[in-house]
Amino acid sequence: MKFTVVRSKFIDALQTAQNVVPAKHTIQILMNCFIKAEEGKLTIISTDMDMSVKCVIDCEVEAPGSTTLPIKRLVNIVRELSEGRITFDIDDNDVVKVKSGSSFFKINGLSPRDFPPVPATEGTFCYRIDQKDFRTMLRQTYYAASTDETRRVLTGLLMAFKDSKLTMVATDGRRLALIENEVEFPAEAEKEVILPTKAVQELMRTLGDEGVLKIYTQKTQIIFEIGSTTISTKLIEGVYPNYRQVVPGGCDERVTIEREQLLAALRRVSQIATDKSQATKLTFSANQLTIVTLDPTTGEARETMPVKYTGKEITVAFNPEYVMDPLKNLTDDEIYFEMSNGHSPVLVKCSLQFLYVLMPLRIN
Repeated sequence: MKFTVVRSKFIDALQTAQNVVPAKHTIQILMNCFIKAEEGKLTIISTDMDMSVKCVIDCEVEAPGSTTLPIKRLVNIVRELSEGRITFDIDDNDVVKVKSGSSFFKINGLSPRDFPPVPATEGTFCYRIDQKDFRTMLRQTYYAASTDETRRVLTGLLMAFKDSKLTMVATDGRRLALIENEVEFPAEAEKEVILPTKAVQELMRTLGDEGVLKIYTQKTQIIFEIGSTTISTKLIEGVYPNYRQVVPGGCDERVTIEREQLLAALRRVSQIATDKSQATKLTFSANQLTIVTLDPTTGEARETMPVKYTGKEITVAFNPEYVMDPLKNLTDDEIYFEMSNGHSPVLVKCSLQFLYVLMPLRIN
């Protein structure tokens, strides 16, 4: 096996594939990436048995073949090489000679025979959605997923293809983020899957600002095709709770707030708290919002800011981090708080088909 590749294309593909490789694993070959050269293309695959990444780039193939190489060492070597062409010459014992300019390396690989197979897309329905739209949906919901492994289904992100829409939902039981986007698919392709957080993070790194994302669902797997990169992952098994039940049917009051101004104010008042989860009180009165954090050991912080509001005075307490999370990931200049009193769930909305349900904390 022998091929020549351009360094810049090769390092980009390697770094994308490297993200899925575990820091340590009892199965040695999982620390390697699978490399196959044929017909002017180089395929690079990595996996941790739950998630796989495949990248395909152009190369000059002198002798086709395949091998596996330790990806972290390979990335470190290629990163230090000067820009230009790199030639790889692999013998029958999977020993690789690497040449680039005046640099030479010899790397011991492992046989590709033991490398696990990755899912194929043949025979499955393909959903299509704009890459930027999909990345926006991920970014505006993922933060609300649970980190409690005892409730496994809540650690993932629900993707529901239904009624000609893709609905994404994440919740940890104390808050819920939901966003919808229109997607064309036949009624027989309606489906719900739960996507692991690790796959969400990798998708947000890989998705671009343009181009079409292709999604293939299988019984226990989901496959995302992003140009020349393919990400496949096992799905979280289980039944996602009925998230529609926690969305309030209607609220009495509505407040219009400058998103960045509110985010900055919350960041400032939260500096006084010794515990990030400590309650911050928001008091809505006539065209004014007062934000207060009290800490018995450090003191008090208070902010006032203008809002558009003419309803009754309402005081509600939140974990400030939970309020800031959607504000960091939305892009609208203005957002809306909808509520009925200081004890019922609060809705955060914007111009998108997005909503965020937040349960208030008890006020003593």
